[in-house]
Parts: sequence; structure tokens; C-alpha cells
Amino acid sequence: MRRLNLTEHQQSDPLRLTSDELDTIRSLNADIDWRIERDGSYRLRPGSIVGAVEAGNLSLLIQPKIDVLQLLSLACYAIRFFIPNKSIFEFEQADALPDILARALATAAQRAFARGLLHGYHPREESLYTVRGRIRFDEQLRRRYNVPLPVAVRYNEFTADIRANRLVKAAAYRLSGIGLRSHQARSGLGWVVGILDNVSLTEFPANAVPEVEFDRLNEHYRDVVGLSRLILRHSAFEATRGEVRAAGFLMDMNQVFQEFVTVALREVLGLSGNTLSEKWAGTLAVDSKDKVGKVWIRPDLVWREGGGYSFVGDVKYKNLTNKSVPEEDLYQLLAYVTALDLPGGMLIYAQGEAEVADYTVRHCGKTLKVAALDLSGTLEQTLGRVRKLALDIKALRADARATRRPA
Repeated sequence: MRRLNLTEHQQSDPLRLTSDELDTIRSLNADIDWRIERDGSYRLRPGSIVGAVEAGNLSLLIQPKIDVLQLLSLACYAIRFFIPNKSIFEFEQADALPDILARALATAAQRAFARGLLHGYHPREESLYTVRGRIRFDEQLRRRYNVPLPVAVRYNEFTADIRANRLVKAAAYRLSGIGLRSHQARSGLGWVVGILDNVSLTEFPANAVPEVEFDRLNEHYRDVVGLSRLILRHSAFEATRGEVRAAGFLMDMNQVFQEFVTVALREVLGLSGNTLSEKWAGTLAVDSKDKVGKVWIRPDLVWREGGGYSFVGDVKYKNLTNKSVPEEDLYQLLAYVTALDLPGGMLIYAQGEAEVADYTVRHCGKTLKVAALDLSGTLEQTLGRVRKLALDIKALRADARATRRPA
């Protein structure tokens, strides 16, 4: 199998690709641009999607620009403030992101399962030749009138086949189907699957991975369940092109960045999801010759307050070659602040993608603030920068409250 190693938003060295390999890359929908050189070679440039994918005889690895552990910390934090224990990554890290996750999942599982598999009560309904739990009289009379056995019963079974263990098993299966490069990663996942042999293998859609509530009885499962939920959210990539099958683990940095910023700001500002809304939808009134119309707008962040709005913002993870803010982003933010009748709003980029600046729109006096969040370093350092970002948001909110029109 041919392996290609690429880096997010960086152009590759010249590569010799066959027409089949190029067709495979183009069919993956992995946000990879390409161009042909005069000598017939190709240069590939990935976008904001990182991870690994295999298709046919081609294996693609797309490394993130930031440290892999930092990327995983940001992604984990975005799913209900989960912060992974760094000690589960204390090994010589493999090149591929899925391999790192597989080894970390195996390490976290070994620590969680050291106290034995977590058990819980699971409701079951069966027909048995002995009475267990409660008899389902309605079912017994409907299906077996005047027949004493078997008896329709309902009972709670104390079993390891519970949600937490199902999530771990599903994650292990997802990663094992990718084609891991590391022997340690493959053997570690095999151990996890073997331990969970009696647990049901359940399919969890990427957009509906369930949460697990933690308490003193299952707190030791937090790391392994958190990693499993992360894996299941991003490993659903699977596609076919004719007879060629593709599978992989791909993370969209646009999604990771937006989810992290939203969750971190809510935590720092002490706001709920209803107050600091994500993907809010509203309309902007526009006049045409014939009638008054409406255009739908969907800013990433809206702060609802007192029946109105006190802040609007948009989160952007883009690769800007000249560091200047795209005009379309400024127009978009201007539409948001106009629709919500606010004096200003904020564009939040990842550091290195745009220069920090304030723009004041003539004649209407709207302030468009551009902020940049540095993702380098540790999660704790990044959260410290979010706190500084929150101060600017509070200032915009104060301006909005001061200029709010009386009801």
C-alpha cells in the first residue's frame, strides 16, 4: 500500500501519481486540492481536515498544524468539558492520529477495567420457564391464554452490557477498521475487544453519540468513555467509489475550533447554551421593488439577554495567505449586527490566520472587531487566552446594553 504524508494547509513536495490514485484522492471529499506541474508531477494541498484515510491501495495521513495532543485536548473539551488525562498519552507517539488514539484508548481501557468491568441494571423482557422479576400479565394473556409456560416477565439484569461499555467497544471496532500502522495500536484494540466480548456491538451515528453521566461509582471510566465518544464522532467516514472502499478517521478543524470556542466561552462567561446560543437562526429584513422580503442569517454565537440580544459573533477557522480579513466575512458580520440592531460584533479566527483589528463602518457607526485565538501550547494556556477574549466580548455587550433602545 502506498502511503502519502501531508500536513494541514501545506503544499506537498512534487508527487508522481497515477490517474487511478488521483481519481481516488478526488473522490474522498477530504478537502484536498491538487495542481499539476510541468514535469507531470502533482502537488497536493490539504484543507482543514486532518487525520488518516485509506482507499484502495492508497493510505493518506494529514497531520494537523498544532500538536496532536493539543488537538485532542481541544476536541475532548468541546464534548461536555472533558479533559483527557495526559498520562494516557505517555508513549512514543505514532505518526498517524488514529494510531495515537488507538493506543490511548487501550491505555485508558486498561486503567478503567483494572477494577473490573462496570456493571449496571438493564431492563429486559423475555418469556421464561421460571418467574423472574414481574409477570407481564397483559402479554401472557394476549399471547398464551390458558397456557402456563413459558411466562412473559420483565426484570432488571445486572450486566456489563451497558452504555459506557458499548461506547468503548464501538470505538475500538471503528478504529480497528481503519488499517492502523502501529502493531501496538492493533494489539491494544484487540485486547479491548476481547475484554468486552459479552458486550453488544452497537452502531452510534456520528451526530448522535450519547453522553454518559458520571458519579463516584463510574468516575474511573471518564477518560475511556470520553475518548470513545470523540472517536465515534469523527470515525464515521466511509465511502465507496465503484469497487474501491474508503474508510478513515478525519477531524474537521472548522468544527473542532467552533465547538471548542463556543464551549470555552460558555464556561468562562458562566452562560448556558440557551443564553449563548450556537448556530442561532434569524432573518434580516430587506426591501425589494415589489415587497419586503427576508434573508435567513445564522451567526455562530448570539448572546440572548432580557428578551433581546447583547452580542453576536462568528467563529472562523480559515487559511488566509495574506492575513487580511476577507471582505465577505466583514460583510457577513455587518449583516448580523444590523439584523440584531447591535453596535458591533466579533469575528474570531485561529491565531496566525488573520491580524487583530477593529473596523468602524462609516455612516452607520458599527464596530467590527477581529480577534485571534492562539491554539499553541497546552489546553490550560489556551483557556487563559479565551478568558482574555471574553473580556472583549463583555465590552461589546456593555456597549450594546448602553445603546439599547427602550422597549
